[in-house]
Amino acid sequence: MSGPVKPRIAPGQSGPKASARSQVAAMAAILAACVLAGCGSVFGSDKPKLEDNGPPDVTYGKADRLIDQGKYADAAREYEQVDIDHPYSQEARRAIVMSAYAYYKAGKYDDAVSAADRYLTLHPGTKESDLAQNVIGMSYYAQILDPKRDQTYARRSLEAYKTLLQRYPNSRYAPEAANRVRLLRDLIAASDMEIGRYYLRHNNYLAAINRFKTVVTDYQTTAQVEEALMRLTEAYMALGIVNEAQTAAAVLGHNFPDSKWYKHAYSLLERKGLQPQEHEGSWITKTWKGDGQA
Repeated sequence: MSGPVKPRIAPGQSGPKASARSQVAAMAAILAACVLAGCGSVFGSDKPKLEDNGPPDVTYGKADRLIDQGKYADAAREYEQVDIDHPYSQEARRAIVMSAYAYYKAGKYDDAVSAADRYLTLHPGTKESDLAQNVIGMSYYAQILDPKRDQTYARRSLEAYKTLLQRYPNSRYAPEAANRVRLLRDLIAASDMEIGRYYLRHNNYLAAINRFKTVVTDYQTTAQVEEALMRLTEAYMALGIVNEAQTAAAVLGHNFPDSKWYKHAYSLLERKGLQPQEHEGSWITKTWKGDGQA
């Protein structure tokens, strides 16, 4: 009677231990190959699969439909997704500026400005550049407070709209930009006047003069300039700087002879036995003759 048959062992192996070592080595080889290939663990990956958002025109169309539905924040995110998934597609460039517009409509003004700035940095001079610049102006304009408050946003909006008019004078947004520039200049001048009057009431004449000077120098075409010249007459008289007081009144009377503010300025000088008189060395004279910004 023959004994039990022994298992065959391949050359180089010496029994069960050798077999185990071979299995471990094989598993290691599989794992190494998998890592090099970029696949997940053999037991499954914890990383979520990237969502396939489809072709760029499909995502862009979805964003457009969301805009039409008034879902502006959702639309902005879809426009951004176009640029994320397909940065070199034809749709990606316009998607950036449209995301800026959608964020503006959603009231997310910081995001709107950020997206518009990004567009202008990446695609200057393209056909949607005026829209991006307009979004910046509109976003700051939407945050303007009353003249008694800080006018940071008004100043930023003014600069944005001035840039639009300088770079894109034929833009379809130019007429509205020009109108808002006039409104913003008057608003900022009114704010400076409010602060100047406050200083004047508290006898801080130099600080008051600086505010009124800004109005006369930078905002000559606004409705605030008449009062600014009268207040300069008042402040300079309080400091005893007669030449500047006379000049302020003279410039006021020459340019706005029927103004109620000229009557006040004239009366201030008359009580001291003085008359309006323009002095060539005055900064007011130099500014009104074109050295300042009208």
